[in-house]
This record gives sequence, C-alpha cells and structure tokens, in this order.
Amino acid sequence: MALVSMKEMLSDALAGGYAIGQFNLVNLEFTEAILTAAQESESPVILGVSEAYIPYMGGLPCIAGIVRSLMEYDRITVPVALHLDHGSTDEICGLALKAGFTSVMIDASHAPLEQNIEITKSVVKAAHARGATVEAELGRITGREDDLVIEDKDGQYAVPEECLRLARDTGIDCLAPALGSVHGPYRGQPRLGFERMAEIRDLTGLPLVLHGGSGLPENEIVQAIKLGTSKINVNTDNQAAFTEAVRQYLEEHPRTYDPREYLIPAKKAIKESVQLKMNLFGSSGKAGGSKRWEK
Repeated sequence: MALVSMKEMLSDALAGGYAIGQFNLVNLEFTEAILTAAQESESPVILGVSEAYIPYMGGLPCIAGIVRSLMEYDRITVPVALHLDHGSTDEICGLALKAGFTSVMIDASHAPLEQNIEITKSVVKAAHARGATVEAELGRITGREDDLVIEDKDGQYAVPEECLRLARDTGIDCLAPALGSVHGPYRGQPRLGFERMAEIRDLTGLPLVLHGGSGLPENEIVQAIKLGTSKINVNTDNQAAFTEAVRQYLEEHPRTYDPREYLIPAKKAIKESVQLKMNLFGSSGKAGGSKRWEK
C-alpha cells in the first residue's frame, strides 16, 4: 500500500472515538519495529520524523526511501502516513513534501498569532496542492523532544479563541493545542486541561493532537480521546524501551560484538511498546477498508 495522508485516518478516528499513534523514527530498527507493530495490530499508523533526526538518518529523501522500501519488503498493507514533526519553517516543510512526506507539522507557536497564521497558511497551500495534510500548534508545550527544548517558564496554554482563528484562517487539518502535556519525561503528576480541550474541539471542529503521550496516565489518555483527541505522539517510551533492552542484553552478554544480537531484542521491545499504545488508543483492528485511503 502507498503512503497516505492523515486526513482520512484522523477523520475516521474522530468519528470512531479512538486515536492514531504517531511514533517517531530514530533509525532503521525503530522504523521496521513500528511498521510491523502496526501490521500485526491491524492499526493505521503515523511515522513521525523530527528535524533533529533528519541529518542523523541521512536526509529527508533517504528517510522516505527507507520507509517505502521497508513497507514493500515487509508487505505492509495498513495505512501509513509519513509526517514531519515540529517543522520550524515553511522551507523545511516544503522539502519534506518534495521528498514524499504525506503530512507536515508547522510549528510557529513561538511567533505572534498573526505571524503564525501567515506562516501556516503558506504551508497549507503547498501541502494541500500535493494532497498532504498539515498540523499546527498554538501555545507552548514544555519539556525536551530531541533538540527542541521549552522551559517551564515559557510554557503557555492555548487560548480557545486563537485556536478558532488559526483553524478558520489557515485551513489546517488538525491542531495541537498546548494543554498541559510535556515533551520527554514528566516531572510530577501531569494535569491536562480537559475543559479547555473540549472547548477548543467544539469551537474548531478539528481533530486534536496530544504531544507528550509518553508517561501520561491511561485514564488521562482515555479522557483526552473522548474529548476529540485523534492523534497522540509517542517517542520517549519507545526510546526508553529500546535502550533498556540493549542495556540488559549487553549486561547479560558482555562479550557480544555483533550488533544484531542486541538490536533484535531492542526492536522487539519497541514493537511491544507500540502495540501496547495502539491497544490503549483503540486503533488496533481499525485498518479495515484502508484501500479508500490510497491516493
């Protein structure tokens, strides 16, 4: 199956009361583990790529080529979207689209609202011309994800009226409002702004995106999905599972030198971590009728 945009995925998730996981790519092992997890779970999936990992993984065309080649090699038939996570400029979003990404996030949340709208409008125009989808952000989500760092003092909750303006004036396909989640490990008990989440969902009519899905209590995730969250981003949990599997294997087999010996169990750990999330999000078994999503 060809790569697809997120549009039908998120529309179906919103109507069906479940969410699609975005799982970030780090290397070949992460990519194959996430794809096989989705295939075995019969779940749609979104593969996320942050800017920090673009040079690490050999550039945008290389990343897109890896994904397409693995989909063919592993006979992946579930819907897969390839998404640029936290694109910082319209230029990098354009390069991702040119490389074959089917979705981009333009994160101009650091800019004043009017500037955010203008930047986002430009990205939407370019993406929709290629049949791709656009995610935007309002407010500032704290914490660290790869090279993106937002201090607690700079965190801001999204304002519902501004979310409405961004949605109405740009034509975005989904919205990531800052509502108390964080990138990276949580410090203390997370508290999501559910009342504001419901208000933003009702005002905009858009599928909402929850960043910082690692480490959130299950009841918070379930409640967010009930309130219109249709995309949940996960990265830290998978990285932790991968690293722990490698660490454990090397501690038990200190003389090993073949990378396959510790990367195979690490890949299995990622797959199991992803499948747990897919079950929690309710996307497992939701890949039926996926032929209509192909371009």
